[in-house]
Order: sequence, then C-alpha cells, then structure tokens
Amino acid sequence: MTEQRPIRVFTVDDHPLMREGIGAIISSQPDMVLVAAAANAHDAVRLFRTHRPDVTLMDLRLPDMSGIEAMTAIRTEFPTARALDAGACGYLIKSMPTTELADAIRHVHAGKKRIPTEIVTQLVEHLSDEALTDREIEVLNHVAGGNRNRDIAERLFISEETVKVHIKHIMEKLEAKDRTQAIAIAVRRGIIQL
Repeated sequence: MTEQRPIRVFTVDDHPLMREGIGAIISSQPDMVLVAAAANAHDAVRLFRTHRPDVTLMDLRLPDMSGIEAMTAIRTEFPTARALDAGACGYLIKSMPTTELADAIRHVHAGKKRIPTEIVTQLVEHLSDEALTDREIEVLNHVAGGNRNRDIAERLFISEETVKVHIKHIMEKLEAKDRTQAIAIAVRRGIIQL
C-alpha cells in the first residue's frame, strides 16, 4: 500500500491570528501540511512560486493589493493553478466552523468547487436584483460626481423629469433610501467607481 502525499496548503492573510489558526487546523489533519504562510499579496506570489501548493487559502483584502489581483498574478505565471473568476476554486467565510475548513480543502483539492450556502444565497439575491440600465448607470455616475438633476439633464440631453425618473428607478433597484446610499451601494457592488 502506497502512502498518499499530503495536501500542500498555503495561506495568505494579513492577520497573524488567522494565519496561525489556519495553520493549527491544517497541522491537526493527517492528510495535510502547511507549506507556507504570507501576510501580503507580494509575498503570496513569491511564496507560491517557491512552494507550488496544492491549495491556497487567500484573503480577498490584503494591505498591498486585493487577493483577487494576487490570484490573477499567480495564474498569469502558473496557468494550471485552478481559479474561479480569476480568484478561487472555492470561497470560504471566516465565520465557518473549523471542521468545515479541512473538508473544504479536501473538496477543492479533489477538483471540485466549494462555495458556502451563505455566499450562494447572497449571490442569488444580488443576481436576482433588477440590473441598472446603461442610462441609469450613466445618471448615477453624474450623481456621484455631485451634479444636480438640472446639470445631469443638460449633459445627457434629457429633461430634468427624465433624470428624476431614472434616479427613482435607481433607488428602487438598489433599495436605497437616498442618493448617497445609492452611490455607496453602487460602489460596493462595483457598478460605479469614484
């Protein structure tokens, strides 16, 4: 009987407690080994190159660049590193029970995708939202730029009433209470950039 090689895991998180906690969980698994841990994206790319892990646990918010940008850089250099949306083969939430972490690592290592139910529910809710039209996004960009309805109307060659209708639809679709909240929601969802 041949002994199976342990799953080589790499963790990237700017919080030492998270890195150490994940390391402790992985160390307690007989079929896993933590090969490296990084605190930022630049170290992540460098250490990935050195260790070539089987599974990488990457925080999406890192001090020097996003985890998605780091995964994109890794995938550019190592195209065989599997990715979902240039980011991951699965998504984990930090509030998940520790017992699920090892199962998720095994799942992804086996070539399957792993997305917790909580995230799927949020994605479905977000996708089921009625999308803003191109014109509504254009109006929202002008609102975010501090423009009044009259100014927006002049710039887009539409009536001020039409601008008001667009803003009403934007606020309904984003479930925003006011213009400021609509801008904040749109920025958070990546609909517009400031």
